Amino acid sequence: MVSIKTVAVLGGSGNLGPAIVKELIAAGFTVTALTREGSTSTFPEIDGLTVKKVDYTSFDSLRDAFTGQDAVVSVVATAAIGVQNVAIDAAVAAGVKRFIPSEFGVNTRKTQGLPIGKILAGKVSVVDYLDEKAKQNEGFSWTGLSTGLFFDWGLKVGSIGVNVKDKTATIVDSGNEKFQTSNLAHIGRAVAGILKHPDETANKYLATASFNPSQNEIVGIVEELTGEKYNVTRLKSEDLWKAGEEKLARGDFRAFGDFLKVWNHADGIGHAVEGSESANELLGVPYEDLRETLKAYLTRVGAI
Repeated sequence: MVSIKTVAVLGGSGNLGPAIVKELIAAGFTVTALTREGSTSTFPEIDGLTVKKVDYTSFDSLRDAFTGQDAVVSVVATAAIGVQNVAIDAAVAAGVKRFIPSEFGVNTRKTQGLPIGKILAGKVSVVDYLDEKAKQNEGFSWTGLSTGLFFDWGLKVGSIGVNVKDKTATIVDSGNEKFQTSNLAHIGRAVAGILKHPDETANKYLATASFNPSQNEIVGIVEELTGEKYNVTRLKSEDLWKAGEEKLARGDFRAFGDFLKVWNHADGIGHAVEGSESANELLGVPYEDLRETLKAYLTRVGAI
């Protein structure tokens, strides 16, 4: 049986990294956060957290940082996805047992052949590379994790489609399609669950979610809790798809936003994560309460 006690988090200072670091420490792992040389990012003072600066592009720098680590969790930004192959080689050389790549969003194993897959091709190739390395190196394994949209973070930045300040909402098609989405802390707990169950999660691509709401459900709860009626703008998935294709043809990768709305919300798309597709039970992370998450957010921003 594989035992994982020490974990290095690569790129742990972004939107998701701190939540993963916090939940790993809470789960009893010894955590080292690795940041890019020259980075001015800071971490909250957490007992048991070590912070080191490394050169993300240097095999030697990464190998040295990974030495003594049982697992590496990569949370590098999409723009830096390419550095992961160097990190994977360094992890193998350092004797790392498990590598979790920077997925944490759309299930990239389902995007191949689609326009959104062209934009996410870097992520797809990293998982393919990991699978190859795991077959070539006994004792090395990987786990991919799809989480859907970052829900609590998305409420703050507007990617969920609800603007509390302006009392507006954007809904695609009927608004009844359920979609995969996860709170940041839930994602952190899911990562900890992978490493607490290393044998059961080895060389697998898993999916998790805090909940699978519809857009109409979210707007309805927000309107109920605030006592305010929201002004709703409706979009058609076919129009979003066409707009995305036109942008992609020009090399404009803002097309991702259009394709992502289609991926999550188009009627009949079927990308909710429920039943046998969900790894929640395996990872020990129960579904969360949508209403309570929305209530906490609305309270925090003074909307209720």
